[in-house]
Amino acid sequence: MKIEKVESNEEIENFIEEEQEKYEAKNGIVCNYTPFCFIAKENDELVGAIAGATFFSEVYIDELVVKEDLRGKDIGTKLINAVEKYYKDSGFNNMNTCTNEFQAPKFYEKCGFELEFVRKNKDNPKLNKYYYVKYFR
Repeated sequence: MKIEKVESNEEIENFIEEEQEKYEAKNGIVCNYTPFCFIAKENDELVGAIAGATFFSEVYIDELVVKEDLRGKDIGTKLINAVEKYYKDSGFNNMNTCTNEFQAPKFYEKCGFELEFVRKNKDNPKLNKYYYVKYFR
């Protein structure tokens, strides 16, 4: 057997997806991976965005960004609330996300997320990872 690093391509992505779906089905699970994106605009200008995906029973927030000069004006909170409102009664168990120490731990706590755990970075504490969850029920 030979192991090598390669650039991902459609063939590899299809292989991964097919094998994962077979394994999930064997275990009675449906992934149903569906990406999402919500945006905030002010006077037709893009000022914020939140993106992620739903899969299994979770809503995962992968990216949340607000234009730097507009941070602290509740745009991020409104984006979080829009995701929560959209998915709350759609059969999902929770929303979850991960953020670094230099990014937004306090913001997610302010939005009602519970800290599950912190993975420490031994070289740079700014890169400590904070894992959060917010249950719908």
